[in-house]
Amino acid sequence: MEMNCKKTILKKNCLKFLISFGITALLMLLLSVIQAEAASFTVDLGTGTADNTGGTLDLLVLFGFIALLPSMLIMMTSFTRIVIVLSFLRNALGTQQSPPTQVLISIALILTLFIMSPVLNEINETAYKPYQEGQIQMDEALEKAQIPIKKFMLAQTKPKELNLFLEVSGNTERFRNVDENQNPEALLDLGLEVIVPAFITSELKTAFAIGFYLFIPFLIIDMVVSSTLMSMGMVMLPPSMIALPFKIMMFVVVDGWSMLFNSLIRGFR
Repeated sequence: MEMNCKKTILKKNCLKFLISFGITALLMLLLSVIQAEAASFTVDLGTGTADNTGGTLDLLVLFGFIALLPSMLIMMTSFTRIVIVLSFLRNALGTQQSPPTQVLISIALILTLFIMSPVLNEINETAYKPYQEGQIQMDEALEKAQIPIKKFMLAQTKPKELNLFLEVSGNTERFRNVDENQNPEALLDLGLEVIVPAFITSELKTAFAIGFYLFIPFLIIDMVVSSTLMSMGMVMLPPSMIALPFKIMMFVVVDGWSMLFNSLIRGFR
């Protein structure tokens, strides 16, 4: 029996050695092929001379712009307000990690795509298609693409925030005392460096105001449950655990998700 066990162990060790040797040989073969292919691939970023420095810097700026593009697009759409409101709703319900963060971000992205679809269609018709057909150049296409985005952001930007960044940027001589009745068409000459921060500040204020209103009904449920438990002498029972089912039930009964999505969408349109 002992000899049989030793033979079995020896066979297993030999099999493991052969498998390891085969995998190592395969990896070495793949590395040699990759190295041979990589030897024929070169990237010329310039030698540092005066003739090539501009191309190298342009390439680095392009890579930096591509890296920042997703964040810029998120900041210039309805995504910020929606994801903040959804986070406030989850905290008000007290459901910890339900819905998960990935689900909230996915919902925010879908609603953002739905809200921004008219803007995207206008950009496609006025800028992308003419550029693709060779009717306009890249610079003109970028200028035309900015107009629908600026209109959307200016429609959501509060005059107080816009005046703040106008004052900081030094454009008060040209644009004075923007008010509620200001025509957004007259503000299209403003650069994105003024419109985007004003838009983000307005979106944050609006999202926090919506979050405040979301908290009120759930806070009332917490207060009622806490006072009821205290009057019954159940001070050791966590009120949040008892209030959670009532919060969920109330939110489902009033069709909270539909009401919230409807309010968010109509708030932008």
